[in-house]
Amino acid sequence: MVKRSSRRIPKTASVVLTSLIVVFALSISQALMPSPPLLLTEPFLQLPTETSVKVVWFTEFAGFRHLVTYGSKLNQKAIATTTQLTRTQEDQNSKVGEQTETGQIYQQPIKRHIWRHEAEVTGLIPGDRISYRVTSLREDNQSVNSEVFTLAATPPPGTPLKILLTSDYQLMPMTAANLQKVVETVGQVDAVFHAGDLVNVPDRASEWFDDNRGGAFFPVIQGRANYELKKNGVKTLYKGGELIQHAPLFPTIGNHEVMGRVSSSNSLSDQLNDAYPRHAAEALYTKNAQQLNPTNDATVREAWLKDNSFNTDTYNEIFTLPQKDQGNENYYAVTFGDVRLVVLYVTNIWRNPSLEANARGRYKESEQDLNNPAQWGYGQHIFEPIAKGSPQYTWLEQELNSPEFQQAKYKIVMLHHPPHTLGDNIVPAYTDPVQKIERDEDGEIRAIRYEYPQDKDYISQDLLPLLESAQVQLVFFGHSHLWNRFLSPKGMHFLETSNVGNSYGAFLGDKERPVPTGYSERYVATGDPNGLEAIAPSIAPLVGEDNQPLPYIASNDITAFSILDTGAGTVTSYYFDTQKPKSEVVKFDQFKLTTPLE
Repeated sequence: MVKRSSRRIPKTASVVLTSLIVVFALSISQALMPSPPLLLTEPFLQLPTETSVKVVWFTEFAGFRHLVTYGSKLNQKAIATTTQLTRTQEDQNSKVGEQTETGQIYQQPIKRHIWRHEAEVTGLIPGDRISYRVTSLREDNQSVNSEVFTLAATPPPGTPLKILLTSDYQLMPMTAANLQKVVETVGQVDAVFHAGDLVNVPDRASEWFDDNRGGAFFPVIQGRANYELKKNGVKTLYKGGELIQHAPLFPTIGNHEVMGRVSSSNSLSDQLNDAYPRHAAEALYTKNAQQLNPTNDATVREAWLKDNSFNTDTYNEIFTLPQKDQGNENYYAVTFGDVRLVVLYVTNIWRNPSLEANARGRYKESEQDLNNPAQWGYGQHIFEPIAKGSPQYTWLEQELNSPEFQQAKYKIVMLHHPPHTLGDNIVPAYTDPVQKIERDEDGEIRAIRYEYPQDKDYISQDLLPLLESAQVQLVFFGHSHLWNRFLSPKGMHFLETSNVGNSYGAFLGDKERPVPTGYSERYVATGDPNGLEAIAPSIAPLVGEDNQPLPYIASNDITAFSILDTGAGTVTSYYFDTQKPKSEVVKFDQFKLTTPLE
C-alpha cells in the first residue's frame, strides 16, 4: 500500500478540445481501408529554425493539393510536399476499425496506404506566435481542413520556456490521462522532448493513428484521444493533451521504434521481436549471395540486409529531424531557446530474462534452435554503437566541443536506455553480448549463453565520463517505466520520467530483478548497478508501508510527468492518481539545473 502526501497545486482551466478522433470502418471485403473525408492526424510541428518551422500531417488519400494557410487572416500560403509511408501495415494483432479480437479480419500483415504532407512556413519573426491551418484537397475536389492552431520559430535565447519531458507511451492505459493533466496543469508547453518508445510496433499504422481502444500516439498527444480508463469500478474518459499542434516534438529512438526481420506472414509484433544483428545478417548474405543477388547489385544487397536485420524506416518517415554531414537523423543536436539538446541513438533489443529451455532470451538461446543460427537471437544486441571510437561517439565528441553546445545555458542529453535506474531494463550491462557456446565430447552444441561484462558497459565506461567532462547538466531517459532521479558526485542530474502509462516496478529492498545465477558475471538484483543512490522527491514523496519516503514512483495507478522551466532553471515533476479522477495533480519534486563541477 502506498500513502500519498497532501501538497497540491491548483487545477488550471482545461484546453478546449475542438475536434473528434478519426474513426475507420473496416470490412472483410476491403483489403485496404477506405479514405475517410477527414485528416488522419491534426498537424504537428517539426524542426523549427530562427525564421521557419515545418508543419506535418497525414491522410489516407493522396489528394492533389495540400497546403498551410497562416498569419492573422490566414491569407499566407505554404505548399506541402507529399510522400507515402513505405512500411505501414495492419495485421492480426491490430485493434483498428471493426477488428477488436486477434485475427478477426486480418490473418497476416496487410499494407496500409498513408500519405505524409509537410510544408515549411517561412518568414517568421522570433518571439511571435501566429495562427495556422492545414488544408488537403482530395481527388474528388473535397477540401478537408484542420482546426486553427498556432506556431512559432525557434525561441531566441533568454526566452522562458516550459518543456515537457516524457517517454514510453506505447498505448499504455494512463497515457491519455497523463497528457491531459499536463495541459490542465501547466497550459501550453513550448516543446516536447520525448525519450523514446512512442508506440509498441512502429510498422503497425493504427498504433500511430487510430487504434480503436482510443490511445494511439497522435490522438493522445494531440488531445483527440478517446481512452476510457476504469479504476475502482469508475470509468473516466480521457482525451490526452493538445500539445504538438502548437509545440515542436523532438523524439528519440527507443527499442520500440526499431523493427526486425520482415515477414509476409508473421505478425508485426513477431517481426519487432525478431531484430537480427547486422553482422549476423551479413554472414547469411555472404553464404547465399549468388542466389540472393546474382548481379551483385549494391542496392539489392542493402535492401536485403535491412529486411533481414532491423530498421527504423517508419520512425524516419514520420518525423523530420536534423540531418548531419555523416550518418542520418537517428542522433542529432538542436538549439531551442537556452537549451542545447543532444539526442542519442542508445538502445538495444529487449529480450526476455527467462532461462526456460525454449526461451530465446537475454542470457541464452532456445534449445530447439541450437543448430539453427538463423533463428538465434544473439542476446540483447545493440542497434547503434556508442562505444569510444564509434561513429556516434566521434560525432558526439565534435558536438560537445561545438560553439552551439559550449555557449548554451542548458546542456541536456536525451537517450532511451537508462544510465542509472531502479528499474529492470538496466540489467544486464549495456554492452555487446559475449556468446559462449558449450559443446559435448562429439562437438555438438549443448547450450548457448550470453554474458555482459559490467566493466565493458558502454554507457557507464565511455559515454558518461564524456558527458560529465563536457558539463552536461541533465541526462534524460526512459525505458524502465518509472520515475526516479539521481545526482552524480560532480553534479550531473539524471532523470527517468517514464511512468506515464504503466510501470513494471522498482527494484529496491526485498524486490529483486530476474537475474541469472551460475553465470560468470554478477548481475545486480536490486538498486542501481552503476552505483548511485536514487534521490527521494524533494516536495511530496510517496511513502511506503514503513512511512518512509520512496525514491521512485512505480505504479499502475499513479502517473507522473516532468516540466523543464528554462526561466527558473528548474525541473518540476507532478503526479496524478487515476484512482481518484476528481483529485488534483500533485507537485512532488523539483530540482535546479546548475553547472556540474569540473
